[in-house]
Amino acid sequence: MGKTFLLMAGGTGGHIFPALAVAQSLQARGHSVVWLGSVQSMEERIVPQHGIPLETLAIKGVRGSGLKRKLLLPFTLLQTVRAARAVIKKHKVSCVIGFGGFVTFPGGVAAKLCGVPVVIHEQNAVAGLSNRLLAKTAKRVLYAFPDAFDAPDGLVGNPVRADIAALPAPETRFAERTGRLKILVVGGSLGAQILNETVPAALAALPPESRPQVLHQSGRGKLEALQAAYRNAGVEAECCEFIDDMVSAYRAADLAVCRAGALTVAELAAAGLGALLVPYPYAVDDHQTANARFMAQAGAAVLLPQPELTVARLAQILGGLTREQCLQQAQNARRLANPDSAEKVAAAAIAAAGA
Repeated sequence: MGKTFLLMAGGTGGHIFPALAVAQSLQARGHSVVWLGSVQSMEERIVPQHGIPLETLAIKGVRGSGLKRKLLLPFTLLQTVRAARAVIKKHKVSCVIGFGGFVTFPGGVAAKLCGVPVVIHEQNAVAGLSNRLLAKTAKRVLYAFPDAFDAPDGLVGNPVRADIAALPAPETRFAERTGRLKILVVGGSLGAQILNETVPAALAALPPESRPQVLHQSGRGKLEALQAAYRNAGVEAECCEFIDDMVSAYRAADLAVCRAGALTVAELAAAGLGALLVPYPYAVDDHQTANARFMAQAGAAVLLPQPELTVARLAQILGGLTREQCLQQAQNARRLANPDSAEKVAAAAIAAAGA
């Protein structure tokens, strides 16, 4: 008989989408899943679309928040732990799986109080606060990057969509390619303003005959400004607010220019695509730089800190690239992939639940 698993993830796509992949793996094995998220959040929009019951807690992040919110934190945690306990009892949860985000800590504490085993999965190279705290008592500690934790047998990679992991090998995709390079520019669902401003100008500085072709995701509300930037630079580009078919985008690209969030880095590895990574410098614990450094040290990417991202520097990098170099990066990226990560996390949770 199937068990019920409570998945705790929220705040960003980097937490939510890996959790969705694990949820689907658990469901495929005959188990039920319930999601614990926070109010007024990304997960409120995304999770119900996948037919997963969603319970929410009234909690937001406190790191870097105002004094009033920090003073109220003990009371907020007490309330949310009580609410999470009610969710666990209501759904007769056998195991909780924390992926990070605001809800993970109170949900994990509630599980311990209920005697329910806790499994955590850390997506970034630097573990988040909730997961660091819960790791002390969790039954299993799983992680995507070697230095995030030192728990034995915990390195499982980041769960990604199966259709991305199923893309052909880089050498197969690159085999018949000729002509100008194709680059994919993405800054996350909200876009990255500095990429929107810098990439068009950098491409304009290159000779038209060697200028890479580009597919550029602007981010929400930024499409018209991006199109104007390319138009004013005299550069042809395919621009869109959001790329619905990322599988095709990864398949067609020779190189990505993007941020270094956990989800992005995992998908680059799964797809087998090299990248020029510009980490978001204000991420908590600067985890994007750590993610990017891991890729760069493996020869799968070039790390370009945002303060060093200038039109001249970007033009120099893009102008000096060859398809052979892109292929080598892509192959190195694919070697970092963990295509069965979702199944490993699901199996660990099932074992923890005694199912």
